[in-house]
Amino acid sequence: MQAVGVVVEYNPFHNGHHYHIKESKKKTDADVVVAVMSGNFLQRGEPALVDKWHRTKMALLSGVDIVIELPYVFATSKAEQFARGAIQILTAMKCDTFAFGSEDGNIEPFLNTLMLLHDERTEYNDLIKYYISKGNSYPKSLYEAYEQLKQKRPQLYIDLSQPNNILGYHYIEAVHQIKSSIQPVTIQRVKAGYHDDVKLDSSIASATGIRKALFENGELSDVLQFVPSHSYEQLQLWAQNHQQFVQWESFWPLLRFTISRYLPKDLTQFADVSEGIEFALIKYAKMSDSFQTFMNHIKSKRYTWTRLQRMLTHIFTGVTKEQLHQFESPTYIRLLGMTKKGQQYLGLKKKEFELPLISRVAQTKDPLLQIDIRATEIYGQGIQLFSNKKIDGDYQTPPIRI
Repeated sequence: MQAVGVVVEYNPFHNGHHYHIKESKKKTDADVVVAVMSGNFLQRGEPALVDKWHRTKMALLSGVDIVIELPYVFATSKAEQFARGAIQILTAMKCDTFAFGSEDGNIEPFLNTLMLLHDERTEYNDLIKYYISKGNSYPKSLYEAYEQLKQKRPQLYIDLSQPNNILGYHYIEAVHQIKSSIQPVTIQRVKAGYHDDVKLDSSIASATGIRKALFENGELSDVLQFVPSHSYEQLQLWAQNHQQFVQWESFWPLLRFTISRYLPKDLTQFADVSEGIEFALIKYAKMSDSFQTFMNHIKSKRYTWTRLQRMLTHIFTGVTKEQLHQFESPTYIRLLGMTKKGQQYLGLKKKEFELPLISRVAQTKDPLLQIDIRATEIYGQGIQLFSNKKIDGDYQTPPIRI
């Protein structure tokens, strides 16, 4: 059986994701789709709209055959670590190809960019330092250094100002670094950009736009045309059980308490907390009645919104610098769900897997997995805070079978 891997968050699974799955199978002639999916906390430092079990069901009912959880340590890291962890899992699962969405839609510019930055690494790093010294943010410095470097070799290169191109580049880079035999394929994103709002004359919207519509209007029917029927059903179930969808604002009372209970020196143990930001975190947590107000106070040129959210995610879940940076590679394959075809693939291939397949968390004491379990528990406490209902924990929930 041929398997194509995808790296996803499905926050939530929408029509654009459905298109990506269909095109990935078509382009690679794959029998099964393996999705490595972030758990309850995401790469931009946000809690997921609904928990990983609802998102797993959305995926399995809409064309994905196997859903694997990307461990928290990689799921909430910068693009390089996020991509590397996911590609390592897909490689360990013996996927033949992996397919990612991009604004470019052509694999050649990604390969050209990889070779340029690999061959000119010393000059690239020097240029980054130069632009940082001029007062630019780190992401802006990366972009400016890349734009200057491109002048040395006139070829087709990707636009690294586009978020999906950036992630795509890091997937390709990870394949190169770990010497994986997995073959990359890219699918061009259709109609909606990463940050675009929903448009009533289209059936395609970005996950960002869908979430924005849900939070601003509060009407689930507003997003009906942008998600497959199975996704809509899972969103309905969540809304019926918990009254609201999850964002940082939902967790603010608990996050505020978590920050306020620490001394400044204690906050510095958590991942990404540095350069004196701990004093501002404590000061403005006490002053702010909402997450938005808090972020407006601490946002600065030095700290991007995403960097701050990742920092807050680690404080909220209690993940320290030491814990976050001690794992260079995933140590297991955590199965969240599968279809019958996915189960067939696992039966045929699991003896070849390069990492142990875990379906029941109680069977292992892996320290990387313990972080995932704790993150799920903390996420669940936040849900219970506003809905008075618990979500299924990792110990209680077996893999979903469709």
